[in-house]
Amino acid sequence: MPQLRYPRFAARSALATLAVAASATLLSVSAQAKTTICVWDIAGRTGDVFATATDYVLAMQKEGVDMQLKVHVDERVAVEDYRAGQCDGVIATSFRTRPFNEIAGSIDSIGSTTIVRNGKADTEASYEVLRRVIQVFASPQAAKLMVNGNHEVAGIFPLGAAYPMVRDRRINSVEALAGKKIAAFDYDKAQALMIQRIGAQPVSVDVTNIGPRFNNGMVDMVTLPAVAYQPLELHKGMGTTGGIGRLPIMVPTVQMIINRTKFPEGFGEKSRQFWLSQYDRALNLVRTAERAIPANMWQDLPPEVLPKYLVMLRESRIAIARQGMYDKTTLNIVKRARCSVNPGDAECATPREIE
Repeated sequence: MPQLRYPRFAARSALATLAVAASATLLSVSAQAKTTICVWDIAGRTGDVFATATDYVLAMQKEGVDMQLKVHVDERVAVEDYRAGQCDGVIATSFRTRPFNEIAGSIDSIGSTTIVRNGKADTEASYEVLRRVIQVFASPQAAKLMVNGNHEVAGIFPLGAAYPMVRDRRINSVEALAGKKIAAFDYDKAQALMIQRIGAQPVSVDVTNIGPRFNNGMVDMVTLPAVAYQPLELHKGMGTTGGIGRLPIMVPTVQMIINRTKFPEGFGEKSRQFWLSQYDRALNLVRTAERAIPANMWQDLPPEVLPKYLVMLRESRIAIARQGMYDKTTLNIVKRARCSVNPGDAECATPREIE
């Protein structure tokens, strides 16, 4: 009888050994599985955001992380795929990613990077303010601020200054905005609140219909970066009477959010440093888009209206923050950056924007 039991025991041992080996192999494959990043780019695989993300994937391979990109032309779908766990990270505008981290999402607060000097808006100074804020958030000291539960901000870069684009150039002051129909993204309630504060009418839009609504006269004004001018054919809405006010209302950013449980410890900081290193690259693309707009489409706003714009933007920003839609810590960080770039401004007599 022992001789009969031994072969059965041996067979069971062999099967157990095979099972353990198979399990180890599966674990090894799983450990090497690629993480998936959903990337929003309005131009799909031919766009600049996707191109930079491709370089990012190559750079992160050196950090031992293997990623694959899933491109989306619909930003809402990209973010929802991440929310549903179909992607381990997402790259989209901060208007969409703000719910995952309000601190980073509040960089794009209305007028927070706007600088006026010598009677003119200084766009390059606005870009420098944003650079300094991103440097703060990419530093090791700010690492905890970039984490919210399992979500972590893994990178921030500029989409370009958002300018007021109007169908009628006479809409060139705060007073002239009263009663006008102004586009407000339906997923950014802060825009609608600001528009209401100045006595104008917010019209709900998204990326898919903002161009047609402007071009068809359903709204009198949109606030968009130069990179949207050509794809959305905004010249059709401006015609011969409209134009672009040279006043950066805000500098929208694109942000990368990751599920930190899917990445090695410390990966977020390395990722943020990579995107910081791409700031000038992104800015060069923005400047190229701005230069591509015909010169006759641009208009400098009258010097006397600019201080009123700044007051309106600041009051709106603070009111929105007090309603909990902007993070107060971020507003104070941005103010410090703003005053480091433009220390002569009267607002710099006080250290904080909001308590």
